Amino acid sequence: MARFHPLPVAAVDRITDDAVALTLTVPPALREEYRHAPGQHLALRRRAGDGTETRRTYSICSPAPDPGGEGPRTLRVGVRLVEGGVFSTYALKEIAVGDELEVMTPAGRFTLDPAPGLYAAVVGGSGITPVLSIAATLLAREPEARFCLVRSDRTTASTMFLEEVADLKDRHPQRLQVVTALSREEQQAGLPTGRLDRERLTALLPALLPVERVAGWFLCGPYGLVQGAERALRGLGVPRTRIHEEIFHVDTAPPAAPAPAPAHSTVTARLDGRGGTWPVLDGESLLETVLRNRPDAPYACRGGVCGTCRAYLVAGEVRMDRNFALEPEETEAGYVLACQSHPVTEGVELDFDR
Repeated sequence: MARFHPLPVAAVDRITDDAVALTLTVPPALREEYRHAPGQHLALRRRAGDGTETRRTYSICSPAPDPGGEGPRTLRVGVRLVEGGVFSTYALKEIAVGDELEVMTPAGRFTLDPAPGLYAAVVGGSGITPVLSIAATLLAREPEARFCLVRSDRTTASTMFLEEVADLKDRHPQRLQVVTALSREEQQAGLPTGRLDRERLTALLPALLPVERVAGWFLCGPYGLVQGAERALRGLGVPRTRIHEEIFHVDTAPPAAPAPAPAHSTVTARLDGRGGTWPVLDGESLLETVLRNRPDAPYACRGGVCGTCRAYLVAGEVRMDRNFALEPEETEAGYVLACQSHPVTEGVELDFDR
């Protein structure tokens, strides 16, 4: 069960003009709870004086701890300023060393279990954060593994974790390949200026590596980039099961207002070993219904992007407004995003523990 704990801030590093890296100290008693797989994320919570709270999800960019050792002593996340963003503005302008942040235990399935082989990633902007953890963990644990990183940024100055990627390349010069495309700046060497879209990636990827031999593709960043990269890979014959995606920003319009729920509809939810049944109000998502009665229900973005509110549909039928977090295999297995789900049948049962 995901839980929040206060973690002290050990370092605040400015990594670009509009981004910082926050290093959090994990006390010995909590290290097992914060043990994470490479690629997982943390939800950070800030409570206002009026009782309202803001939650945002940020990927862990530090390597995952060894399975046989102790849990992590520190966790590092990257935060990029979003125009009008409540939490990102707070992170860049107010958070200081010594502050305590409320941090949820790690979640997410955009992960890699390190194994020998060739792996690759296409990332844009802050999409580098989980992939940095994935690549660093893989190369450290598996001497027979190789990794190809294709990243897209606006300019060199706006590129997050530029030094960290360069250091990783220095440590593994024969096993890490890094290719950078800048959309607003000419490079003396490397790719011509421009965005990485489907057509460009279709031509570029086979020229960089044997696409058919890549054991896993990791696509992370804005929706348009991830969608274009997926279509390019599918067009190149890559099976869907080898493609893993995480969306950081969605440019599509918000979903239309949901249709009214069936009269007298209810949701039964199991959470942290305890269950309950409650009426669903008109227009409510199932997550909103559960939160009215169980404030400890897990969630972060409420936008169908992070996957924190993932639950198993035990009974009934639901309609999801949007889904940018669950793989097709997960939805086929019966999982839904509670924040996007509305009842179609009068009774719905969810299991957050499965």
